[in-house]
Parts: sequence; C-alpha cells; structure tokens
Amino acid sequence: MSIEVRPVKDGDFFAWLDVYAKYAEFYDTELTDQKALVLWSWLTAPEHEENGYVAVDGDRIVGLAHVREFARPLEGDRGLFLDDLFVIEEERGKGVGGALLQHVRSLAEERGLGVVQWITAHDNSDAQKLYDSVANRTAWVTYEIDLAEASTSAGRA
Repeated sequence: MSIEVRPVKDGDFFAWLDVYAKYAEFYDTELTDQKALVLWSWLTAPEHEENGYVAVDGDRIVGLAHVREFARPLEGDRGLFLDDLFVIEEERGKGVGGALLQHVRSLAEERGLGVVQWITAHDNSDAQKLYDSVANRTAWVTYEIDLAEASTSAGRA
C-alpha cells in the first residue's frame, strides 16, 4: 500500500461522498444530499476557509481530512482545526490515519501556525490510540449550544 495525501479535486466527488457518508454513519449523523453538496462546494471553493484532503491508495480514496484555520487570541497566532478525519474500515491500522495527520501537521507547519487541534467522541477508543501517539490530550471540556434545537424548543413553548 502506497498512500498519497492530496487536496480534493473536482473529479473526486462521488468517491469522496462514499467515504464521507461512511463517516456520517460512523457518528450516527444523517447526511442529506444538501449537506454533502454544501460541504463539497466549500471544499472546492479556493476562497472558502474549509479545505479538504484525501488519502489515496492507487486510484481509490481510502480516507479524508477536512481542516480550517482559526484565530488564537491569547497566543497571538492562528491554528489549524481538524474538523473531520476518517479512514474506511478495511484500511484502518495500515497507516492511513497517521498519513492524514502528518499531512495536516505539515500544512500547519508550512503556514507558520501555532497548533493543530481536534476533538473526537469520548468512546472512539480506536482513534484515540492513534491520536495519543501523535498529540497531547488536553484538559479542555467541549460545550455547544445547538441553535437549531434551541429554536425548535422555543417554538413549542
């Protein structure tokens, strides 16, 4: 297996979509055609902040990573946030995830950024084994306000 990590390109859509749909399924999230097309339009628009990369074995996409820069006010610099990282099940444990993470790290270094950050589900122990080998687990706790859910609940009141 020889893995190449490269930016997504126009001809990748259906192969990328197949992998991204498996990612959504892994996290038990509905991936509608509209959501997929919006993300694809972001990934292929040079001016959009979200960038997409694929891990390719020959002509087959076996993994993906989506990243974006963010400001770090207390540090006075910028970082790279890894929004999505996924390797198809039959290719796990073969270095694909590590190759994607190394590519993301290299991007951050090339751009002169201060950090690469990401989150994962607390029960994603297989991925955490890889993450623990290449990064430091932080003490931060993540919170979110789901505005779609909040507005639906407010409408029922």
